[in-house]
Amino acid sequence: MQFDPSWKPLLSALLQPPASLLLLILLGLWLMRRRSGLGTALIVLCTGGLWLMSCVGTARWLQDSVLRPPAALTPVQVRALVRSPNQPPTAIVVLGAGRHRLAAEYGASNLTQQAMVRLRYGVWLARQTGLPLGYAGGVGWAQIGEQSEAETAARIVQDEHGTSLRWTESRSRDTRENADLMVPILDGAGVKRIVLVTHASHMPRAMRAFREAAGKRLVIIPAPVAAVTRDDQSVLDWMPSHQGFTLVHNALHEVLGLLTGS
Repeated sequence: MQFDPSWKPLLSALLQPPASLLLLILLGLWLMRRRSGLGTALIVLCTGGLWLMSCVGTARWLQDSVLRPPAALTPVQVRALVRSPNQPPTAIVVLGAGRHRLAAEYGASNLTQQAMVRLRYGVWLARQTGLPLGYAGGVGWAQIGEQSEAETAARIVQDEHGTSLRWTESRSRDTRENADLMVPILDGAGVKRIVLVTHASHMPRAMRAFREAAGKRLVIIPAPVAAVTRDDQSVLDWMPSHQGFTLVHNALHEVLGLLTGS
């Protein structure tokens, strides 16, 4: 039986903390009636896991030791990208990270916080280098609504930054489709090099998808954003927090994506 990709968000949520650890805690409670020692050990282990899964330090370890994304572009590297006749035709491509179907305060769709971080850097890079800007993002598997993420991004770029996107890819539902659908658009426009903008934790999976889609037709330069860094007070990195939970959840999502080839 063929796997239905629309189940990906649900399966991902069940496999990642806190859902997976909470289910194991319930299993531990059930085991305590039959094998109290095993049940207690499982509950203690999962409780410790919940603590670690909510720490910025864990997210940083996953990023640096497991995902190992490339470093952010340096000022020298950014200056080297400035458009000139000697440079191959180059495009900045921002990868989507979701959108809200309706933001009541705007009366229109809006990008998620993650997507806005990527878009802001893409616009900044475009202004610094003079390179044209593209955005890849449709309506994700877990989303509803007609307006795509790329269309939402194009409106924000126009209304808030006074510029425009050169290319929009609005049919993709995940990273692999970002690459499979965006590469032909850029290839057809004569682009030979891509500056790829996405979160640092997402960059290894995004680079793999774009390299597989582009082959040797396009050179891909990673331009990661929002890498997890050490706190000034390192002890805080190991205290549970909302930020830590979000960062760990995102990192584990990328680890699962790399392992499953999605």
